[in-house]
Amino acid sequence: MCSDSRFLLTLRAMELFEEKPEPGTKRIGAGTAPLAARMRPRTLDEICGQEHILGEGKLLRRAIEADRMSSIILYGPPGCGKTSLAEVIALTTDRRFERTSGVLANVAILRELLKAAGGWKKLHKQDTILFIDEIHRFNKAQQDVLLPYVESGDIILIGATTHNPFFFINTPLNSRSQIFQLNPLSEEAIKTVLQRATEHPAGLNGLVTADDDALAHLARVCEGDARRALNALEIAALTTPPGDDGLVHLTKHEIEESVQKKAVAYDHDEDEHYDTISAFIKSVRGSDPNAAIYWLAKMIYAGEDPRFIARRLVILASEDIGNADPRGLTLATSAMQSVEFVGMPEARIILAQATTYLASAPKSNASYLAIDAALADVENGRTLPVPKHLQSGPKPDKGTVKYQYAHDGKDHFVDQEYVPTDKVYYQPTDQGYEETIGKRLAFWKSRRGKK
Repeated sequence: MCSDSRFLLTLRAMELFEEKPEPGTKRIGAGTAPLAARMRPRTLDEICGQEHILGEGKLLRRAIEADRMSSIILYGPPGCGKTSLAEVIALTTDRRFERTSGVLANVAILRELLKAAGGWKKLHKQDTILFIDEIHRFNKAQQDVLLPYVESGDIILIGATTHNPFFFINTPLNSRSQIFQLNPLSEEAIKTVLQRATEHPAGLNGLVTADDDALAHLARVCEGDARRALNALEIAALTTPPGDDGLVHLTKHEIEESVQKKAVAYDHDEDEHYDTISAFIKSVRGSDPNAAIYWLAKMIYAGEDPRFIARRLVILASEDIGNADPRGLTLATSAMQSVEFVGMPEARIILAQATTYLASAPKSNASYLAIDAALADVENGRTLPVPKHLQSGPKPDKGTVKYQYAHDGKDHFVDQEYVPTDKVYYQPTDQGYEETIGKRLAFWKSRRGKK
């Protein structure tokens, strides 16, 4: 039996055993499926957010509307709409649509789906779109099975993953697919999704109202995850008794209970956001790991993007620590990459390790001051010529200074001019490893001018 027939039989069985309400009655929810599943968009216009790839005139939107799809990888955090987008494509395309999951499928199942797609194309002259959720869970062998079918055009692949495809998807498969990154939904997009869910017949059916600050809080703490927000809204609606008017009214209290998280004074676009990240950076710069950890905890609790925090730590590692502890930049960069791989909530541990290390490290802004001073000289007209013996190309004319290879000199050092100015830009401090750098530079300085 083909998968389409099995799917239709499953639908009929679900309809047969689904509990039917009394005629003329209204109830919260239109079925037994979770609210997040019932509220999946059915058209592109119903998808909230992702305007950078689905806005009017954008490439992906034009391809979907014209039904001219090529293989794509949808990459983004949980609840941002990857599966919803694939299902909208399924509803709008004139092509055959199949779906599976990296959790459930093995090589044998994949081969069966791919063989069926090839047979369908020969028989009906119709392409198959194969949607694979959590495609990053496929190992290399499973991904390799897909490659010839994608390459020949027997299937059009739509892969969805929460992991960076450049690390978790085979390079040949990436190169034959267009990669679209979906972002966490904005708070406004989440509020739109929640408000629609309270009113839609397939959602809460107009039997639930919610205060604006309740929805705003839920949109803020769900970290751009629409599924998490809808699940919390449904829990609050189903566990809150209706009032005398028969409607369920949700305040911030019920919403806080449904997500088990209290509101904190923090908004992502105004003063509290900037004040908190400023306090965090200044605490690390000021070598107070306890204060830095507190501000980090506040940002994490309030739903700040962990990648934003990690990026700021990378900048700080060079600007405020620099060569006083060169390991700081390595650790901060590793933390940023690890946060991307792992995601929340475990990413909080990585951020805490990086924060405490950088806050406890010796500090220097000498590299920061050096590049800004040099940039100021270049900007203000102090553009110096490259000495001839340092230029590329033919060797200097007879009689001119020749370039000396540093490794041929004693201590791998030779005394020659590298820039026609005596100005000192980099002045290492006596902190941490920069003290060692300073002594080395002083030694080399003592060798200059001595033939």
